[in-house]
Amino acid sequence: MTEAAYIFILFFAVSLALGLLVGLIHSKALARTLASFYVLVHIAFTVYCWMHRGETVLDYFTFDTLGLLLQSVLSILTVTTVFHGFIYVSNDSPRTYAIYHAALIALIASMTGAYFANGMTTVWIFVEATTLSVAALIYHDRTAMALEATWKYVFVCSVGIALAYIGILFLGFTVRDARLLHLSFSSITEIAKLANPLYLKIAFVFVLVGYSTKMGLFPMHTVTVDAHTVAPPPISAFISTTLMNVGFLAIFRIYALFSATPILPFMNHVLLLSGFLSLLISAGYMLKAKHNKRMLAYSSLENMGIVAIALGMGGIGYYAAILHIILHSFAKAGLFYQMGQSYKIMGTYNLDESGNYMNLYPAGATALLLGLVCITAIPPSGMFISELLMFKAMVANGNYLYMAVAALLLCFVLYALLTRVLHIVFSEPRTQSLKPREKVNPWQSVSQFVLFGIVILICFTQPAFFRELINDIIQNLPK
Repeated sequence: MTEAAYIFILFFAVSLALGLLVGLIHSKALARTLASFYVLVHIAFTVYCWMHRGETVLDYFTFDTLGLLLQSVLSILTVTTVFHGFIYVSNDSPRTYAIYHAALIALIASMTGAYFANGMTTVWIFVEATTLSVAALIYHDRTAMALEATWKYVFVCSVGIALAYIGILFLGFTVRDARLLHLSFSSITEIAKLANPLYLKIAFVFVLVGYSTKMGLFPMHTVTVDAHTVAPPPISAFISTTLMNVGFLAIFRIYALFSATPILPFMNHVLLLSGFLSLLISAGYMLKAKHNKRMLAYSSLENMGIVAIALGMGGIGYYAAILHIILHSFAKAGLFYQMGQSYKIMGTYNLDESGNYMNLYPAGATALLLGLVCITAIPPSGMFISELLMFKAMVANGNYLYMAVAALLLCFVLYALLTRVLHIVFSEPRTQSLKPREKVNPWQSVSQFVLFGIVILICFTQPAFFRELINDIIQNLPK
């Protein structure tokens, strides 16, 4: 085995050992120490992977550019999520504290494996592992709603990724060469060249529907919305960003593999349909949202719709899709962290019971307003650039009707988010919350300003190496 293979095995061995130690020894001090150590391990592993970019290890994993970019986003958000997790579960019992951090370590390791997996079988294994680990985190508060959301998440996600796998297996049945049946992405390329276009269309639809459970995209979006509502805010941040990125990556890889076949126009139409329906549903539900975290969950649906539309447009839309999903990760994570702090300050997630946040916690209110600017793509948000590129792709393709519909739906989303966030920050609550209120140290909001700062920085400058990385990802896609 190569050195990279040994390091890869060592990373997962350390992840397993630390997860087991934290989960079995119910000690808060130990859990904090080992979770902090794991953050450093994950960062070091990410740096090592960049040093071995393009290398394949153990035949089942490849450190490709897209996986490395998303892994880097995961490393950054692992730091902030573990930090905010320490605060959120600080008053929990040692057992609950330990289970939370053991499941969090398992989730981070599972997402890492999914990012670098170079075959459908390997992706399936790690995506299912993310389902099981995040289920323990969704159920953290042990309420009836949490139990319902957890079972729904496990069931729907398991069915979803089974559908995705069936789609690829369906292709395998059409090939007589046994050497192609191990379902690595390279073998799927060969299968696609030999398969009937009808089978390719069926396979792509299965993959899109299946992994939309993770990406939070129509038609399987409801499971992630419910999970966001009941999960701890740091976990909602993960579900809405790095875990959605897992779903995007799985769909994108199959799209890229099939893009050289005659079904490319069909795939684009399916992505556009899914994207516009995601925008429509998010706009409709956001206009009547009364739960602050659920509002952000529908915002995630809207942004995944934008990614799907950009991808379906092709051309400069490919660049827009990759840029948007990276920036969305930072912006949405910061908003969920802030929503957790607002709950402590106001004692509620209910919109009618929320208000006067600027007077109660100025640092948090300022972060919330900055996050609103970032997530709604208002300049100087870097997401303005990705959405502008999406509309540019529409103009280049002559899709003026699509452009008008997308702009209209985004206006509804913008109105819904603006009215609700401004109410939280400046207006008096419509009804009074009876839940106890806590104080939050302003230093706890620093991480959010850093994340929003990254999103804003990209609006003004995109470093050459960053542009080159995205161009490397999309270079083999049809222009």
